[in-house]
Amino acid sequence: MKILFFGDVVGKIGRQAIKEILPKYKKQYQPDLVIANGENLAHGAGVTEDTLREVLTAGVDLVTTGNHVFDKKGFEEIFTNFENKIIRPANYPASCPGRGFVTLKTQDRRVVVMNLNGRIFMREKLEDPFRQFDELYKLLKIAKSDIVVVDFHGEATSEKNAFGWYVDGRATAVLGTHTHVPTADNKILPQGTAYITDVGMVGAKESIIGVEKAGPLNLFLTQMPARFEIPEEGVAQINAVLLKLDDKSGKAKKLERIDDEVSV
Repeated sequence: MKILFFGDVVGKIGRQAIKEILPKYKKQYQPDLVIANGENLAHGAGVTEDTLREVLTAGVDLVTTGNHVFDKKGFEEIFTNFENKIIRPANYPASCPGRGFVTLKTQDRRVVVMNLNGRIFMREKLEDPFRQFDELYKLLKIAKSDIVVVDFHGEATSEKNAFGWYVDGRATAVLGTHTHVPTADNKILPQGTAYITDVGMVGAKESIIGVEKAGPLNLFLTQMPARFEIPEEGVAQINAVLLKLDDKSGKAKKLERIDDEVSV
């Protein structure tokens, strides 16, 4: 079994890149499941029904999110109308729209995808993601044959790294998102969990983490408020990972980084 996971898809250029590259990847890698982090789908902050439908139509099976998931209006309808296609961090309050996990069936195996948000350097005051994982693991009655993929959306590399070690042997894979900067620490931990601190992004290559360079540079140089714009066309960088699983045990065999680019 193979699972293809895209880092944060940023704005129109990111959505266009997914549409351009995914047919090629499906033919090349033949993934059984395609997941993408989509908290930045709608011009870099949040999700709309149209932007979500765009990437689903392109061939993404499931969209995970993060701290920007509620930035656009209409999120209540999105989580109602696309219940099994988009999830939000499970450690948001239970009263929030949506849910933090989904259970899928792939090659006669149960695949549980969880979404958790880190707390270090994040403005949101959320529940402990470590204990939230424990609660979900118990609630869902995870079996040894189940595949458990966690999108851990966080700022601090130390928190992500600690989480990977904490769930080693229980999660099949911990795939970090949020910083838009890919890390080179993809590996299989001693108890069998595939891990990477951050997958990266699908967004403008000539940018500062997906944003037009002028805005962030002005902010850093002057400390004055700056308008952030998302490029709509040009060269897009594509950061993804391919998770390869053993067909008999369901355990992670290999986690490969994919670094590519496409003009859109």
